[in-house]
Amino acid sequence: MTALSLRQITKSFGGNAILKGVSLDAAPGEFIALVGPSGCGKSTLLRILAGLDHADGGEILIDGKDVSAVAAAERNIAMVFQSYALYPHLTAAQNIAVPLAMRRLTTAQRLPFLGSVMPGQRKIRSGIVRDVREMAVSLKIDHLLDRKPGQMSGGQRQRVALARAMVRRPSIFLMDEPLSNLDANLRVHARGEIVELHRRAGVPTVYVTHDQAEALSMADRVAVMIGGSLLQLASPEAIYDDPQHVEVARFIGQPRINLLPALARDGVVTFGNARLSLKNTATGEVPVTFAIRPEFVTLSPDRQGRIAAHVERIEFLGSEVIVYSRLDAIGETMIAKLTPMEAKGIVAGMPVRLGFSPEHAMVFAGGGERMRGVVVHADAEAERAHG
Repeated sequence: MTALSLRQITKSFGGNAILKGVSLDAAPGEFIALVGPSGCGKSTLLRILAGLDHADGGEILIDGKDVSAVAAAERNIAMVFQSYALYPHLTAAQNIAVPLAMRRLTTAQRLPFLGSVMPGQRKIRSGIVRDVREMAVSLKIDHLLDRKPGQMSGGQRQRVALARAMVRRPSIFLMDEPLSNLDANLRVHARGEIVELHRRAGVPTVYVTHDQAEALSMADRVAVMIGGSLLQLASPEAIYDDPQHVEVARFIGQPRINLLPALARDGVVTFGNARLSLKNTATGEVPVTFAIRPEFVTLSPDRQGRIAAHVERIEFLGSEVIVYSRLDAIGETMIAKLTPMEAKGIVAGMPVRLGFSPEHAMVFAGGGERMRGVVVHADAEAERAHG
């Protein structure tokens, strides 16, 4: 079983640091989603891993062996590109067969006329045809084998690209936003297909995407990259519920997490007229960021909440309602995710009171790091004063 490790990978272009010492490990058979905003360096990291680009520093280890200087063709890594990179003049069967022909046939055997009379060529090509058909049947695209890419839909081209990557039975799969060209409904269906293919192959998969829904729903672990740095690598649940950096919290989650400027002074955090008590914090006054996800914010038109606000706008999304309210004390916007029943009677412009679940609140230090060992709980005195 193959294991993959990246050690302190760095890369710069024109003096700009694109990758700043990125390290991660993928266990045998593990699916890792590499997620982050455009320009964060995730596709560059994938190209370096594939051998299509070279790092300025660091190591790439496959089963403990450093392959940083090994040519791309010798790494036994398969990559599926965003554009699928199919040859337009070849049929689906011919596209799928390309990596097998490159690996099994000599240069002379691949020649159109000379190859046909070379010893053993027919037997090898017969094996290639058999493996291509078996792979096509497994992906339910055997009816497409005689079609060229221009005669196929986006979803069909995507399956052909996956078949071409899988047919060579690589030791590692790399995927660079393979679903970005599909419509929304087909993308949801394709997610399940890719996860199932990954499980069938049983090899490490690194999947690059800017779509957090793909990352959270497909991966065993999610790696969040921001500005060329890997800020957190953890399970989808931990990335969402327990972000270790404010930028991870900001990027993951729809609607976005509430981030409010606050001050921590001697164990008490204040933002506007709200107060929270903190345990295990240093003395003195420091600026911090208070964070709470919208699903843990409550909203009431009466005084059953500690934070006074006015509703700015409402988004009805069917099974949930997103309410944006501006806090009276500091002018910041706070988002609440409610059920239609909870949002009944709430209209734009009305005064409301906001509350939240203290056990789900988070506090980040001025540098963005999560304040570790901090326990947030409601300040009883503040509750009486402002509730």
